[in-house]
Amino acid sequence: MQFLGDADGASRADKAELDAMPPELRERSFHGASVGRRAATVFAGPLFNFILSTVLFAGLVLWTVVEAEPLAIGEVREIPGLANEVEAGDRILAVNGTEVADFAAFNTLVRGMETPAPITLEIERDGTAMTVAAPYPMAPLVASIIPFSAASRSDILPGDLITAIDGVEISAFRELLAAVEGSGGETLTLSVLRDGRSLTIPLTPEATDTETEEGGFEERYRIGVSIGAILSPATETPGPVEALRLGVVQVWRVITGSLNGIKHIILGNLGADNLQGPIGIAQISGESAKQGLLNFVGFVALISTAIGLLNLFPIPILDGGHLTLFAYEAVTGRPPTERVLGVIMPVGLAMVLLLMLFATYNDLVRLAVTLTS
Repeated sequence: MQFLGDADGASRADKAELDAMPPELRERSFHGASVGRRAATVFAGPLFNFILSTVLFAGLVLWTVVEAEPLAIGEVREIPGLANEVEAGDRILAVNGTEVADFAAFNTLVRGMETPAPITLEIERDGTAMTVAAPYPMAPLVASIIPFSAASRSDILPGDLITAIDGVEISAFRELLAAVEGSGGETLTLSVLRDGRSLTIPLTPEATDTETEEGGFEERYRIGVSIGAILSPATETPGPVEALRLGVVQVWRVITGSLNGIKHIILGNLGADNLQGPIGIAQISGESAKQGLLNFVGFVALISTAIGLLNLFPIPILDGGHLTLFAYEAVTGRPPTERVLGVIMPVGLAMVLLLMLFATYNDLVRLAVTLTS
């Protein structure tokens, strides 16, 4: 899209056209407006991306709801062979004799157990306090499959319970994680329980750049599955204001996470092959759609945030580049000369094209690996 008085798609001024305009029309043109109005116009594009992402993330919060207070069980997943006396609606008072106030404390306590084992819950059910037994909550239950991962190219499915690796029984997701990280990339044989049936699935872990707790990245072996919940907390629908707040928080998390990833790519701690191009984005979009509408909407919100952030980078021809030039004009009182613009605009275009070509190359390499595996 070009504004009135633009010479090209990079919004460079067409001086001949602007000079020929009557004063009232020139004032309505993009280049005849004040620096502040031009900056606001340019910033509106990325801002719309962030607003769209916020609304989508808020919608997901309203759809999937948030943890209710006080802490109670909302859903119990029955696993054949695992004793479970917990019922939906039970209010949790303590875990193995330790009081817990919310599900975060519940998870922290369970993770801190030296040996994965069934737990004892002190609960309140229909106004009556009682003690019940429950399976270890963080079992190796598959919740979702990460696109382009080893799991996405295998027969494993969401809802599968992994019961053994190479014949060694496991009962916790952390045991699965330890086995995968220690595999050295060798193929593992997973014993899986699905709808009461036992299956055997071979799966080869892949070296993946993984974010550490300190905010850095290191290469670790992964198979590409996320943990599922045997016990889920009771939930409630938040008000629209709270949903929007959580939407803003999620957008900010995506922005800070993206900037952290870019920083580590520049520092050489994270492989540039993690960049996705148009082919990769289309493939991930398809994989997200297969895993349900919620996953797809979340992916759209993620992409919208990424586009808004990318457009704010101070690269000529991008919105961020224009904002940088407007800042220069505001400080110096004059815009950059045509000679300067004639140099930096092609450089900016070349940078964007090279980035797209590199990302597309990454896509083609990943596609080739997928087709040959």
